[in-house]
Amino acid sequence: MIRYALRCDRAHAFESWFQSSSAYESQVKRKLVTCPICGSAKVDKAIMAPRIVGKKGRGPATPPPEPTTTAAPEAAASGPTSLMMAQEKELRTKLKELRDHIVKNADNVGERFANEARAMHYGDKEHRPIYGEASPDEAKSLIDEGIEVSPLPTLPEDRN
Repeated sequence: MIRYALRCDRAHAFESWFQSSSAYESQVKRKLVTCPICGSAKVDKAIMAPRIVGKKGRGPATPPPEPTTTAAPEAAASGPTSLMMAQEKELRTKLKELRDHIVKNADNVGERFANEARAMHYGDKEHRPIYGEASPDEAKSLIDEGIEVSPLPTLPEDRN
């Protein structure tokens, strides 16, 4: 999978994942990639900074820059952890809201997901929101055909 930073003709920036660079090109050509903010299909790749990895992929090739300010040891130790916990909590809340919205407003087609998605994509069935189950191979096949699919967010408490 490849993550691209994208920008629409109205300068809205967003990211999206693609199976390959050719999948990206194919979807853009067919106007399947649209800005989530304004809906524009005039989308281009934005400039991205590559992630440079050191020997054997063990970490950055260059050490991170030294901090320019110094903080009290107690503040430095508790600050990022508290912030991360708050951000993680907010993200989990939003993922739960998204999942609940999908479950409430879409039809669960279970193991027929790949067949239903294909039938709607090719015009054999009326479009409607659906969710269900697909194997990794089925999902890859759908993406290769240009059918947009996304995994339903799973939260840690869903596994208990």
